[in-house]
Amino acid sequence: MNKIANRQAICQVLMENARTDKDIVVLCSDSRGSASLAPFFESFPEQAVEVGIAEQNLVSISAGLASCGKKAYAASPACFLTTRSYEQAKIDVAYSNTNVKLIGISGGVSYGALGMSHHSTQDIAAMAALPNMRVYLPSDRFQTAKLIEALLTDEKPAYIRVGRNPVEDIYSQEDCPFQLDKAVSLKEGEDLLFVACGEMVKPALEAAKLLEQQGISAGVLDMYCVKPLDTETLLEKAGKVKAVVTVEEHVPAGGLGSMAAQVIGAKDPKKVVNLTLPDAPVITGTSKEVFDYYGLNPEGIARAAKHALDR
Repeated sequence: MNKIANRQAICQVLMENARTDKDIVVLCSDSRGSASLAPFFESFPEQAVEVGIAEQNLVSISAGLASCGKKAYAASPACFLTTRSYEQAKIDVAYSNTNVKLIGISGGVSYGALGMSHHSTQDIAAMAALPNMRVYLPSDRFQTAKLIEALLTDEKPAYIRVGRNPVEDIYSQEDCPFQLDKAVSLKEGEDLLFVACGEMVKPALEAAKLLEQQGISAGVLDMYCVKPLDTETLLEKAGKVKAVVTVEEHVPAGGLGSMAAQVIGAKDPKKVVNLTLPDAPVITGTSKEVFDYYGLNPEGIARAAKHALDR
């Protein structure tokens, strides 16, 4: 069982590159512990900035450093980073097109029992609405590492959302196909296609295996790149099946499902079912308890997909 969270993978990649690239700067808002970035602060104090509980300052200072040629990585709980500092993300980062990578940690319902104030189930819609802002939800630690390595080579803004706890491995050190802004096809299918992002990729993959036992062929697409959406691969895979089921740790409006349905509806109309969290305050509990309650587990996803096909 994997015990390394995606946030730890981010720290590892940044530390490996910071040894030779002194332009890398990591900023936190009293969140170096929860972001697993404490080792970076200890090893590279001259390349680390702690702004305290001041998310708006976090983003603006990051943009200022980027304007001076630095590669700024700003980490803060996703629930605060995408709401309290939304104007700064809009103007200082997106509109100004600065080289700032915003890392939303403990995304989705990772904070569980702390409730709606600490849940970030609207962040895909909010950040994707900003021109120039890319949005990524890597599905495991290996893909997270590949993503951060790729983002170190460009100078464009991005928002990366990761969860709080370790997630089961989908890939491996030796087998992690990755191309920036290209979805990964994990499984081919003839009856339906699962399109998932972030922590929902693994349960979608398991759901596809459950459906196989019932004689239903389901493909799985890891759409870690929510914006820019890989429309080419999406349409190619969707064109081979009868229905598409999107799965995400987000509210119904403006997320992966909305984007996928818009693309498929315009180019290759067919049934698209969006599996999401509700448009309501989510129950409190661990991530697993929340996912089980709303059917965002392998059994619930498989059941909903079969119902979509039956209809």
